[in-house]
Amino acid sequence: MLSSESFVALGTSNTVAVDDPAALPAAVAIVKAQVQEIDLACSRFRADSELSRLNRAAGHDVAVSPLLEEAIVAAFRTAQMTGGLVDLTVGRSVEEAGYTVTFRDMAPDGPPLELRVRRPAGWQAVGYDEAAHTVRVPEGTSLDLGASGKAWAADRAAAAVAEQLGVGVLVDCGGDVAVAGRPPAGGWTIRVAEDVDSPVYEDVSMYDGGLATSGVTARRWRRGGVELHHIIDPATGLPAETPWAVVSVAAATCLEANAAATAALIMGRAGADWLESLRLPGRLVDAAGAVRHTGGWSA
Repeated sequence: MLSSESFVALGTSNTVAVDDPAALPAAVAIVKAQVQEIDLACSRFRADSELSRLNRAAGHDVAVSPLLEEAIVAAFRTAQMTGGLVDLTVGRSVEEAGYTVTFRDMAPDGPPLELRVRRPAGWQAVGYDEAAHTVRVPEGTSLDLGASGKAWAADRAAAAVAEQLGVGVLVDCGGDVAVAGRPPAGGWTIRVAEDVDSPVYEDVSMYDGGLATSGVTARRWRRGGVELHHIIDPATGLPAETPWAVVSVAAATCLEANAAATAALIMGRAGADWLESLRLPGRLVDAAGAVRHTGGWSA
C-alpha cells in the first residue's frame, strides 16, 4: 500500500510517497529538512539566502558552502548537457521579465515592462575554483538555479530517503519527480498533463530515475497586456518563443530529465527530433493540444 503527503516549499507544492505507510512520517521529515536547507542556500527569492549573497558579490571570488557548490555544479552539468540552452546566468533576464518573487506571490497582471534582447554572460563565464570552493559571478550577472534546482532537489531528497529508511520512495518537487529504492509492483504510476485540472492526460509507470515537465502555461503572467513566462532563451535573454505548451521527459535522473525537457522546449519544433536522436522518452504538447511522443514513450 502506497502512502503520500504534500507540503508547500520552494514556492511550489511538493509530494512524498513511500511504499511503506509506517515510514511516511520519517520520509516526509527527511525531505522537508532537505528542501528547507536547499531553500536557504539556493533561493533567488530570499534576500538572506546564500545565493542572493553570492549574486550581490558579483565580480568577486566568494567561498561557498558544500550545498550551494553542489547545486551550482549541477547547474553547470545542466548547461553542458544542453549546449548552453539551459543556463544559470539568466537570472537578470528572469527578473527583468517580472519574475522577482515566488510565483505564488506574483501579481497576474501589471504595467508594461521594457524588455530588450541581451544575451546572458553564459555558464562558462562563471568563475569556479573546485580546489578553493569559490565562485565568481560575472559583473552585471545574476545566477538563477530555478531551471535545475527543483529537479536536483528531488533527486537528492529521494536518494536520502531510500538510503536512510530502506524504502521505495517518490519525491515530486513542483512536477519534477525522482524515484529511488525498490519500486512498488507495477512501478510508480504518474499522471502527466498540461496542468492539474486538464481533462487530457497520460498515466505512465516509473521504476527508476526521474521524470520532469517543463512548460510555458503554468507560470505565465501579463505585463502591459503582454503574456510572459519563465523559460528564458539564452540566445536573446527573453522568454522563449516556442510552439510547445509543455514537454515531459524521462531520464536516468530527474536533473537530466528536466534539462532535456527545458532544452527541447526552447529548441521549438527541432526539440522533438533532438529527443528522438537521444532516445529519450518524451511527450510534447503544442499550443493546439497535439501530442508527439519520442524515444518509445508509452502510457
